[in-house]
Amino acid sequence: MVGPPGHYGKLGFAGSYGLRGEPGPKGDRGKIGDLGVPGIKGTVGHQIIRPQGGTDSSSLDFTALKEIVAKLEKAINFSFVQRVGQKYFVSNKQQDSFSKAAEFCSSRGLELALPQSEEENNMLTQFFKGADSFAWIGVNPQKAEWNFRVDMVRKQRLIFTKWDMGQPDRSIQDTGCTKLSEVGRWNLTAECLQSGFIICQM
Repeated sequence: MVGPPGHYGKLGFAGSYGLRGEPGPKGDRGKIGDLGVPGIKGTVGHQIIRPQGGTDSSSLDFTALKEIVAKLEKAINFSFVQRVGQKYFVSNKQQDSFSKAAEFCSSRGLELALPQSEEENNMLTQFFKGADSFAWIGVNPQKAEWNFRVDMVRKQRLIFTKWDMGQPDRSIQDTGCTKLSEVGRWNLTAECLQSGFIICQM
């Protein structure tokens, strides 16, 4: 006659691990997670100015840097600012006569705009594009041998001109003022009291 089952004995010691099995098949790609929290906004960087002709690439031309800072401090006082190379053009889109435009710029330690390249010339038209108007530019009205090629401020020969067809008008003699049209052409006019856009440069 068989008696009832006995009590379970104590667990034995764990055996050693067997050999590692073959890798299973690659699972499906999971869903794209949510976007993380945006990082903290970084500080504004600073342009490093290298000294011209210098050999120490780690040096700063502090004089050039101070000039840039001085220009930017003046630029923030204007509603519109455009930069071409190292030159800044600024304007509040005010309009006035040629003499008032020149006075406005000089009273602020600036010069009446005078483009010295095709790029600068095209940039100036952006200040009043679509306005069907013009801006005054700093060509010296005191003409040198009828060529109207003198910088108003520096009294030096211009390195760039964009005269319209038939311009400059030699019949105006020494009373003319130069305006920049919406399409980037230069025109000499005797009507210097017209209201043109004031654009300064620095």
